[in-house]
Amino acid sequence: MILLFRRLATTWSVPVPILAVAVLALAWGRALPPVVVVIAAVFLAASVLAAVHHAEVIAHRVGEPFGSLVLAVAVTVIEVALIISLTASGGPAASSLARDTVFAAVMITCNGIVGLSLLVAALRRRVAVFNAEGTGGALATVATLSTLSLVLPTFTTSRPGPAFTPAQLAFAALASITLYGLFVLTQTLRHRDYFLPVEPGGQGEDAAGHADPPTTRAAAASLALLLSALIAVVGLAKIESPAIETAVRAASLPQSAVGVVIALLVLLPETLAAVRAARRARVQVSLNLAFGSAMASIGLTIPTIAVASLWLKGPLLLGLGPTHIVLLGLTVVVATLTVVPGRATLLQAGVHLTLFAAFLLLAASP
Repeated sequence: MILLFRRLATTWSVPVPILAVAVLALAWGRALPPVVVVIAAVFLAASVLAAVHHAEVIAHRVGEPFGSLVLAVAVTVIEVALIISLTASGGPAASSLARDTVFAAVMITCNGIVGLSLLVAALRRRVAVFNAEGTGGALATVATLSTLSLVLPTFTTSRPGPAFTPAQLAFAALASITLYGLFVLTQTLRHRDYFLPVEPGGQGEDAAGHADPPTTRAAAASLALLLSALIAVVGLAKIESPAIETAVRAASLPQSAVGVVIALLVLLPETLAAVRAARRARVQVSLNLAFGSAMASIGLTIPTIAVASLWLKGPLLLGLGPTHIVLLGLTVVVATLTVVPGRATLLQAGVHLTLFAAFLLLAASP
């Protein structure tokens, strides 16, 4: 039965990304009837599942933490490209798009994905076990990048509004890419053992399972299909955005809720991959995905948007408002208390999910 399921998963996961990219190409830039919108939504969901499958194939081949790093970086690179294209074509209304997207990614990953992963692991084994050294370093990097890029612009005085001067933006971009590069170096080379899964008995574990790893050719094919699936996820999420905007207006929700919904769709592959890892008692993989995605979102978006600001017109608003600063600060404090012991229970999962629910509520009702 297990072999049959894997064979079916391999079979459907190959054509889905290709067909989804074809649907994206045919539908991009056109006014779509409701039937096509529904078809696009179906391929969006299927692409998310296909992306998770191919990410697991790659992770099985290259091992951790390289597997989670591939998924996090691939999603973020495509997401950054989408942000740049929307900012370039959105006019003054898109001046805060990068800030809103990055902040939503941080809250979704650090509270939503972390909370779900700890919940699943704690329900199955009472205590979720992970490596405090690696996770603590990742959290410290996320907290530093978030503060430098999203909090400081609110309090600087050289330029009116929550915006950096060119020199300040250049420093934030350089600091972001440098810290992210240092983290990747630490995670993959110098202290790779800090980011390996931990068994309840306390021993690090670097195997993805008892099955033989896929061949290099199969892993390369999965990498290509993973990128195709992620392009489809982000592109189809953009195609679905007019329908989302219509639903948001009908529900009398603020415009910022649209960005949150799109961010939730884009981060679905990481969410599903993290939950599946937590079900296998590989909580460290889940946390690698969560904090790695948050870090990549900041570390790659801010430098890219800084370079793009040389030709983009209009202001670039990066500073958060008071409500979001409070949420971000509380998230950092709570995450620190969760990470330090290297063990978490249902209580910590509930706290993170409560913060995530508060973020969603305030996005719908500021």
